[in-house]
Amino acid sequence: MRTYGKALSVTVMAAALSAATMASPASAAVTITMERIYTETVWESMGIAFSCPPNQVLTGRSHYGDERARTTYHCSRILINGEQVQVHAGDWTSPQRESRSDYSAPDHQVVVGRWHQGDENGDTRYRSAALYWQGRQVRLTNGDSSGAYTESSHSWQAAHGKVMTGRTHYGDENGKTWYRFATVSFEG
Repeated sequence: MRTYGKALSVTVMAAALSAATMASPASAAVTITMERIYTETVWESMGIAFSCPPNQVLTGRSHYGDERARTTYHCSRILINGEQVQVHAGDWTSPQRESRSDYSAPDHQVVVGRWHQGDENGDTRYRSAALYWQGRQVRLTNGDSSGAYTESSHSWQAAHGKVMTGRTHYGDENGKTWYRFATVSFEG
């Protein structure tokens, strides 16, 4: 009988320790904030590669006019519990024709750059990045797509807490553009 009582006590203590571990601060809820802090306007058709500044991600894009017009990009930094998220940018994608371009960043990655040269028959490339906070990867959830925008007359901004994860465009400057976006999340 005594052996059973000791084994039961060890089991109860292990369960209590496990419950205490599960309620540790690492799994507590975090506060995620986004700060839109950088905007740059570029002449896209000239083949200028745009990338957000270090540790920032794309959260908006505007374009008015044909391929000779300028494009404005909006970048944001992400903070978790007041500490800036680290953005680890990857390489540029292979080129795809702008008039039928369709890009989605890899799972749990964001868009941090876009490069375009020429008109709708020119090439477009994208640059994605993984996000890290305290050495652990930040996740993206609730991925969605915007409605259609006319490329030559639009301004798109991700809602608060969301980041750009892709873009699709068909046609010339009067064709349609859609943006992909997702919510920044973190589970300890």
